[in-house]
Amino acid sequence: MGNKLKNWYIPAALLLLGTFSLTALILSLVGIHSVSQPPGNKYGLVFDAGSSHTSLFVYQWPMDKENNTGVVSQTFSCHVNGPGISSYASNPPQAGASLKKCLDAAMMVIPPERQKEAPAYLGATAGMRLLRMENESVSAQILEEVSKTIKQYPVSFQGARIISGEDEGTYGWITINYLLDSFTKYSAKDRDWIHPPTANILGALDLGGASTQISFVPAGHIANPDEAAQFRLYGFDYTIYTHSYLCFGQNQALQRLIQIIVNSSTSGEVDHPCYPAGYKDEILTASLYSSPCAEQSDPPPALKNVTLMGTGNASLCRETFKQIFNFSNRSHNESCGFNGVYQPNVNGKFLAFSAYYYTFHFLNLTETQPLATVEKDTQAFCARTWDDLKSSYPKEKENYLKNYCANANYILTLLLDGYGFRNDTWNNIAFRMQAANTDIGWTLGYMLNLTNLIPSEAPRSLRGHEEGVWAASVFFIAAALALSLILLAVHFLR
Repeated sequence: MGNKLKNWYIPAALLLLGTFSLTALILSLVGIHSVSQPPGNKYGLVFDAGSSHTSLFVYQWPMDKENNTGVVSQTFSCHVNGPGISSYASNPPQAGASLKKCLDAAMMVIPPERQKEAPAYLGATAGMRLLRMENESVSAQILEEVSKTIKQYPVSFQGARIISGEDEGTYGWITINYLLDSFTKYSAKDRDWIHPPTANILGALDLGGASTQISFVPAGHIANPDEAAQFRLYGFDYTIYTHSYLCFGQNQALQRLIQIIVNSSTSGEVDHPCYPAGYKDEILTASLYSSPCAEQSDPPPALKNVTLMGTGNASLCRETFKQIFNFSNRSHNESCGFNGVYQPNVNGKFLAFSAYYYTFHFLNLTETQPLATVEKDTQAFCARTWDDLKSSYPKEKENYLKNYCANANYILTLLLDGYGFRNDTWNNIAFRMQAANTDIGWTLGYMLNLTNLIPSEAPRSLRGHEEGVWAASVFFIAAALALSLILLAVHFLR
């Protein structure tokens, strides 16, 4: 009996040891799921050198999730003072000097220990594409000057280049769908990355000063491979239609409109249906032919100065804008945009940004509403006099205020007559400036592509333990180990 009592503790201890070990094993298995650690950040800079202005965007992402997904965000933006870099054709060094203020501000945002490894890019768009058409050596000199300036800062400069219109449209499409998790997103239920339905992929509508881009996934195949772009992102293949129309940006369209109006009259005073009634503007006819976008015919020799007289006629404004387009092919071919360019029928939902947003935001038209309401409100705004507008918007720059009627009618002409949106598809367009607290545009997609931050294959979830579960597992394992040592010591002592 004494020996039985004396040896009772051994099986009990072994039972307790087994319980501890089993508990630790269960915790280590069932407690595994994706967790995030607070890592340090990496940074990247992209200059958007547009036709009318330049902006700098700084992005950041956690170092431990590089080449993963959903981790890049905008942390800073800066509007460069002055016009676009293409405007410095007569003084290229000033193009570089104009960037310094924003670069100085960016260095205050990026930690010093991260600056040297931060990739920095400058992408120039339609303004520089036009300048290159006029004078290739001057455009190259401007790129050289902005490069010199950026190289003065402790960043990893990756070059300044003129990007194509198709790339501009493609990168804008990537930016939108990346920010809205359309490519892939984390599922708390599945504890893994999943691929959302294809219907969540959005199209992109970008309107700049000198060009405009449209990019979307068509309902069927793309008949013209020259208008297609193909990607493999997160393990899935995408084929999108994308096209850029040079000279159909907002500012160039306004200039071409004035050219049409002036050429239709031999008088020194010409009615401008898109300007508000009471507004007058005197122009030199030679200025209408300074851009490669202008119809290169000789200006009327008898006219040197012309006074544009605003009439505020929205209907005539819109009809006049139609004259800068060629819709002849669309009448008998639905798979056609304008100017003889192939385009499938618009498909799915779209985000319209840049000048689309800024114009409609001013007119309070960004919220989803019927097309008839948008057209009615546009006509009502155009009917207001110049004195009424100046008193109602005293802080708005007059150079912008005079053009809102024209800009709105150009947008309606471009979207409806140019791209083929209709009453039943109008509400598929959302006018936005940001998504996920990040400005929408081509710059984020550009950096994601050049830094390989979007993998071609689906990301693998990083597995780990929550801190509490991990501590409990360690406790039970340590207890089991301690008990094992005690049993061994008792065994040898006996």
